[in-house]
Amino acid sequence: MEKDSTFNLYKDIAERTDGDVYIGVVGPVRTGKSTFITRFMEELVLPRLTAGPRRDRIADELPQSGSGRTIMTTQPKFVPGEAVQVMLQEQIPVRVRMVDSVGYLVKGVLGTSENDSARMVHTPWFDQDIPFEQAAEIGTRKVMTDHATIGMVVTTDGSITDLPRGAYVDAEERVVGELKQLGKPFVIVLNSAQPRAAETLSLRDALEDKYAVPVMLLNVKEMSVEDIQHVLESILMEFPLREAHLSTPAWLAALDSDHWLVQHVLEGVRIAGKTPRRMREGDVFAEAFDASEYAEEVSQQRINPGEGRMDFTLPLKEGLFNRVLGEECGTEIRGDAHLLSLMKELVAAKAEYDHVAEALQAVRETGYGLVTPAMAEMALEEPEIVRQGGQFGVKLKAHAPSLHLIRVDIETEVTPVVGTEKQSEELVRYLLEEFETDPQKIWSTNFFGKSLNDMVREGLNNKLLRMPADAQQKVQETLSRIINEGDGGMICILL
Repeated sequence: MEKDSTFNLYKDIAERTDGDVYIGVVGPVRTGKSTFITRFMEELVLPRLTAGPRRDRIADELPQSGSGRTIMTTQPKFVPGEAVQVMLQEQIPVRVRMVDSVGYLVKGVLGTSENDSARMVHTPWFDQDIPFEQAAEIGTRKVMTDHATIGMVVTTDGSITDLPRGAYVDAEERVVGELKQLGKPFVIVLNSAQPRAAETLSLRDALEDKYAVPVMLLNVKEMSVEDIQHVLESILMEFPLREAHLSTPAWLAALDSDHWLVQHVLEGVRIAGKTPRRMREGDVFAEAFDASEYAEEVSQQRINPGEGRMDFTLPLKEGLFNRVLGEECGTEIRGDAHLLSLMKELVAAKAEYDHVAEALQAVRETGYGLVTPAMAEMALEEPEIVRQGGQFGVKLKAHAPSLHLIRVDIETEVTPVVGTEKQSEELVRYLLEEFETDPQKIWSTNFFGKSLNDMVREGLNNKLLRMPADAQQKVQETLSRIINEGDGGMICILL
């Protein structure tokens, strides 16, 4: 499968978000969300900003991280306060802003109460302070609903705090479920102090199976630019698939739209188009063509995440071309060697037909058609010296066959004897009724073991064969004299 250079990662992200890379960072509390935002800004954004007061101010706005069970983020926060435009790869401008949410509470955390009462916090969405737990709930939803184009769910295996893994499960399930209902693209970041441990890798696989979403296993505290690019690449593939292009063998386009094979392919495309898919789901046409008796395995050729487009190729079974060609031409094709032989015959026959095609058209329209000789058919005799008075010259003589087509209208009659007058009247009535309903059907009417079609053909053939060979020869000689001697007068005596 072909991917545009390094996925053209930043260009594709900019295209899919319309240049607004607003990342909502959500998940349970005490999982490393603030740390993720800080590392993201330090590694990807700040190095691309010009040194000065503006960059210093953005660095000061980065969230502070802590350890243990105490909640550090007390209210949702935009980082930076206003979206900042940076130039990413290949001078691609994007506006970047991250939203740090409090997160859903988990059992065992500290900092949700003050003096045995619910802790009150200020949020950007209300004029008055509200309870911490309510702020966490509302803030997480609003971050993804109103302020983010893509989402990051940060969770943990429990190794970054002294809280067990089980304490995070309920909040984790809840936030993932809500994000799926919302429909915005997101991935899960599994934050672990031991990202290479076997049990952590097993947990990562289990979470991917459970949520059907890519899970990035990272030590967020040590996250690098390469890690960030990997996360962005994964989230890019969570955007919806907009277009799926299926390429078929070129000869299929030569068939009529109602041909059975064309309809088979179109039905597969219709089936594939019924199910909405994400970019990472590359089996767009698998269900439609896996069981097809006419198609080979569909292959993915190219992917353009920025446009939301995938290109596929549908190869057809070997021998299907010869089968379809035989059906279209009305002849059996027994393989490539046979096809080559037929093509040679066809080309030779077409060359002959092209030579007489205009004459055939003329004879149908006017009753007379002429086929002029080809250069290859001309024969040149030896030059001959001739004398004309006191002068001499050279006579060059050539001859060549020309074809003259004459239309002769033939008439014939069929008078079957069927019995009495009444029976003849009934037959006439039957034939007239058949002619009114289906004129062609009358030709299959049977008379004494022969169809009307056979009887008429016999009558026509008998007349065609009446012209004797010597009469044919005389007609040819007469026509030759008219052509060569230039005499348009002709007297015919028919005996």
